[in-house]
Amino acid sequence: MALEMKLNLRLQQQLIMTPQLQQAIKLLQLNHIELVEQVQQEMLENPFLEETIEPKESPRDLPDAGPERKAPEKPENWDGGDNSVDWARYLGRSSVSDYRGGFNGEAREEIEPVLIKGINLAQHLEWQLHMADMDLESKNTGMLLIGYINDDGYLTMPLADIVDKEKVDPINAEWVLERIQTFDPTGVGARNLSECLMLQLTALNIKDDIVLGMVKDHLTDLEKRDYKKVAKTLDCTMEDVIDAMKIIGQLEPKPGRPFGGERTQYITPDIYVHKVGDEYVITLNDDGLPKLRVSNYYKKIIHDMEHATKKDKEYIQDKLRGAQWLIRSIHQRQRTIYKVTESIVKFQRTFLDQGINHLKPLILRDVAEDIEMHESTVSRVTTNKYVHTPQGIFELKFFFNSGIDADGGNAVASESVKSMIAKIIEEEDVKKPYSDQKLVEILKKRYGLNIARRTVTKYREMLGILSSTKRKRLF
Repeated sequence: MALEMKLNLRLQQQLIMTPQLQQAIKLLQLNHIELVEQVQQEMLENPFLEETIEPKESPRDLPDAGPERKAPEKPENWDGGDNSVDWARYLGRSSVSDYRGGFNGEAREEIEPVLIKGINLAQHLEWQLHMADMDLESKNTGMLLIGYINDDGYLTMPLADIVDKEKVDPINAEWVLERIQTFDPTGVGARNLSECLMLQLTALNIKDDIVLGMVKDHLTDLEKRDYKKVAKTLDCTMEDVIDAMKIIGQLEPKPGRPFGGERTQYITPDIYVHKVGDEYVITLNDDGLPKLRVSNYYKKIIHDMEHATKKDKEYIQDKLRGAQWLIRSIHQRQRTIYKVTESIVKFQRTFLDQGINHLKPLILRDVAEDIEMHESTVSRVTTNKYVHTPQGIFELKFFFNSGIDADGGNAVASESVKSMIAKIIEEEDVKKPYSDQKLVEILKKRYGLNIARRTVTKYREMLGILSSTKRKRLF
C-alpha cells in the first residue's frame, strides 16, 4: 500500500470566542457591586485606564462678594494668637482628631476606634471551657467535643464513636459533656431534640409530669398533631395537653441559633424604576462606578515611542485596545440592561400599577423578540440583578413566570398564584386549616383558576408552608 502526501483546501465557518467577546459576556452577567470591583481591578492592571474627575468649583469662579463684604474686624489688642486654644499641645499632635484640649473652654473627648467582631458558637463554648474549673486533660477533651458540636448546638456524632476516634477516656468524656451541657446557651451539646428540650426544662426548674412526658416520649406525635393519642397515653385531658404545648412552644429547638453564621445580605439595585406622572422612568445605578477614559498621558507616549522596542510597542498597543474595549463593553452592557428593563416594564405595567396579583406570564422569548436580541443575552442580563420598583425590590428573573389557565381564556402568572395561596392560608382558621384539595376548590371559586392539586402542593412547599396537618393548632 503506497503512502502519499496531498494538499486539500476546505472552506468552513467557525464561531470563535475572542478575548474581547468573552470579556463583554462576563461583564453582562455581573451585578452592580461585582462590576464596580471588576472595573477597579482593571484600573489597577491597565495603566491606560483612568477615572474622569469631575471639576470642582474653584474659589475664583465664585461671584464677587461686592464692596459691602468686609473682613472681620480684629480686636484692638489682638496679637495674632488665640489664648482660648492651647496651640502648643495642638501642634504637638499628629492630627486634629488627636487633640483633646479645649476650644473656647469646651472639653473634647478622644474617640477610640473599636473593632467589633462577632463570635461563633464554638468560640463562645471554648471561652466558657477555659473559665471552667477543670484539669488540663478534661479541658483538652472538652475542646475535642466542642469540635463535634454543629452550628445548631447539637453533638453531631455519638459519644461512643467520638471516644473511639479520639482515643479519650469514656468516663471522663461523659463527665465533660455533662459540664458542656450546662454552658450557655441552654441546651447546647444535646444529642437529640428531646435531650435539648429536657436540658432547658431542667434549667427552668419545670417538673410538670405532662410536659416532661411529652418532651421525652411524644415529640413525634406532637409533630403529627396527634393530641388525642398524647392525652390518652399520658392519661390527661386535652386542656392539659394544650397548656403543656404552650410551655414547650417557648423552648428553643436550636440553641445555637443566636451564634449562627447567617448574616443579613443587603441588596444594591442595579436599576431604578420610578413613576413620573403616567409614565415609568428607568434609571441605571451608576453609584461607585468610575467614569473611565483612556489616559492622555499614555496617548502622548504612543506618539513619542519611535525608539521603543517591538516588545514595548506590542505591550502598549495591547493595553490601549484593552482599555478601549472595556469602555465600549461597559457602555454596551448599560444599554442592553436598559433595553431589557424597558421591555419588562412594558409587559408588566399592570403589576407595577396594581401589585403582585396582576403579574403577567412572561418568557425570555417575549422580551428577546421585543428588543431583537437572543434569548441567551436576555438570560445573562437578568442573572443576579435587581430592580427597585414602586412595588418593592425584585430580581429581574422574578418577572419571568409560567402561566396558569383561568376562566375567560386569560392566564395568571405562577408568582401571582403563590401569592393567592399564601393569602388564603393566612386567612384560614388555624384550628381547621385547608387541605391542598380545599385550596384547589377555593382558587377555582374565588379566582377562576384551573389548577391541579399537585401544583398547589408544589407551590405551597416552595413558599415554605407546612401541610394542613402540621399547621393545625388547638390554641
